[in-house]
Amino acid sequence: MKRRIIFLLFALFATQVGSLISPAYACGCGAMIPDGQSRIGVDRETSVVRWDGRTEQIVMRFTVGGNAQRAAWIMPVPGRATVELGDGDLFDELRELTRPERKTRSHFWPRSGDWPFSSGMSDGAGAPAAGAAPSVGVVGREQLGDFDVARLTASDPDALKNWLESNGFQLPDRLATEVKPYVDQQWEYVAVRLAPRGGQGKVLRGDLDPLKIRFDSDRLVYPMRLSRMARTPQSLGLYVLADHRMEPATRIGGSAPKVTFAGTIEPKAGPLAALADGKPVFLTAIDQEFPEPGRIDADHELRATPKDTPYRRTVYRNELLTVGDGIPVWLLTVGAAVAAIAATAYALTLRRLRRAAGPTA
Repeated sequence: MKRRIIFLLFALFATQVGSLISPAYACGCGAMIPDGQSRIGVDRETSVVRWDGRTEQIVMRFTVGGNAQRAAWIMPVPGRATVELGDGDLFDELRELTRPERKTRSHFWPRSGDWPFSSGMSDGAGAPAAGAAPSVGVVGREQLGDFDVARLTASDPDALKNWLESNGFQLPDRLATEVKPYVDQQWEYVAVRLAPRGGQGKVLRGDLDPLKIRFDSDRLVYPMRLSRMARTPQSLGLYVLADHRMEPATRIGGSAPKVTFAGTIEPKAGPLAALADGKPVFLTAIDQEFPEPGRIDADHELRATPKDTPYRRTVYRNELLTVGDGIPVWLLTVGAAVAAIAATAYALTLRRLRRAAGPTA
């Protein structure tokens, strides 16, 4: 028995250590690959998508952890893309705009946390050959802050993989297979080499500078297929700016998408106003979970909903109904009822006593 317990504990320890050094091969809208045997994890990815029917812009920001000193990130795009640094204030604006509405609702009977169960109050919440064209073409390369960005075309998935590896991007063998659907559709790629501030010895950790990618597209598409390479559950958070309320056409292998905000906004200044071209725009905030990333079978294509129904989450603070100096209404009601019952009982008892005594002379 002792040997069996020791073996189980060793196996558990080995599993935990293995999870610490295993690389992360995917994030919400692309592939994230660390160097060598180091580890990198995308703790959070937030993306803003702006689509006007002709052009799509994606602004994304990664929050990463791990011990990698270098990493590569690849995102397939349906057309020729331009890349620039984004503005981090954009995400602050959107977080404030979509903040849940807070309301208080009262309940009559006491709950856990109310007197006499406790003296406190409880809160409740509701609510990414010769003479022939080369298999890989470099259409642009630039240094943007901490990012070395290459924009590529590829007509052969193996050629894409070989080119990237010859330029310092160490990629998993699965990548050639996973990018083939994009090659077949003649998509292009944005390949980014990530390096932390501070030079040699520093690791990639915390919030990275946002990147803004722009390309022509007659449909609103958010690349997700490479996320099927992920080894851990994935989360997707999207802010979609369009003429109408938008929704994913299918689940693409994840849980049902949840709308956390929907409504027309009119930003007057700042990065959000610039992204919206200074015009009113319909904002849809969508969250989705992918417990089994291997089931992701397509990219997200978003479409307009039949109606532009607004929606805002509400967070409720449940509060015991009181009057005056915080006296519970239920206590007064019960007290009054008890008093009434006592008075009635007293009156009935008194009447029976009088009858029993009979008439007086």
